[in-house]
Amino acid sequence: MADTLTAPRAYVALAAFQAGDAVACGIPLPQIAKALDSYGVPDRIRWVLPTAKAASAVGLLSAPRYPRLARLTSAMLAVYFVLAVGAHLRIRDKAVNTLPAATFLLLHTVMAVRGPRRVDDRR
Repeated sequence: MADTLTAPRAYVALAAFQAGDAVACGIPLPQIAKALDSYGVPDRIRWVLPTAKAASAVGLLSAPRYPRLARLTSAMLAVYFVLAVGAHLRIRDKAVNTLPAATFLLLHTVMAVRGPRRVDDRR
């Protein structure tokens, strides 16, 4: 599993997810706005979410050329998902709602530790 997470395709897939999530947060979709309301995120700072998610998509896409930047991006996403899991726990959210954030926390932690694999690297 860890080898799959270090493959270039994993970075591209997660970058696409982050880009889509940035758009969804930027609109914002009604379910996202409702969730942010329940977490107590003030309207004045919500612009940070789509901005950070778009930047993280760029950072993840940098994996083949700038693996250190991609690794740093994964580390910062792990921090983001620690905060997301914490927000879910703080409001005593259902486990099913917390699970995606916890899963992404695990994924990005592994990716930050391992770093991206080069296309020619057979690790």
